[in-house]
Amino acid sequence: MFSQPLVLASSPACTLVQTVIYNPMSSSQTIAAPKEKQAQGTPQLYPNYKIIVLNDDVNTFQHVAECLMTYIPYMTSDRAWELTNQVHFEGQATVWVGPQEQAELYHMQLKRAGLTLAPLEVA
Repeated sequence: MFSQPLVLASSPACTLVQTVIYNPMSSSQTIAAPKEKQAQGTPQLYPNYKIIVLNDDVNTFQHVAECLMTYIPYMTSDRAWELTNQVHFEGQATVWVGPQEQAELYHMQLKRAGLTLAPLEVA
């Protein structure tokens, strides 16, 4: 005896499912009582990640600003210098927030350029 679900109706809130039982020894099919399945709900969005540059005694202001302009998309000179000053005076600055894959790329590029960075973290 085999059973296959047969979807009768579909809506965002719930789905009505009936199980059709097939018996190869019989020419008729038995229909079981309908079951309701709850919808999965709203899809979860992927979290954003943030890149945080930390202050150090190694990198110059010029180098930090140039790295930000080189590796962070759409980073203007004025914004790069604001963030560089924030790193110096406050000890750290969040320089970019976005999807994980891009965050990993920018984080790796900045780290290879010699900047001191905090580990990637969920924004």
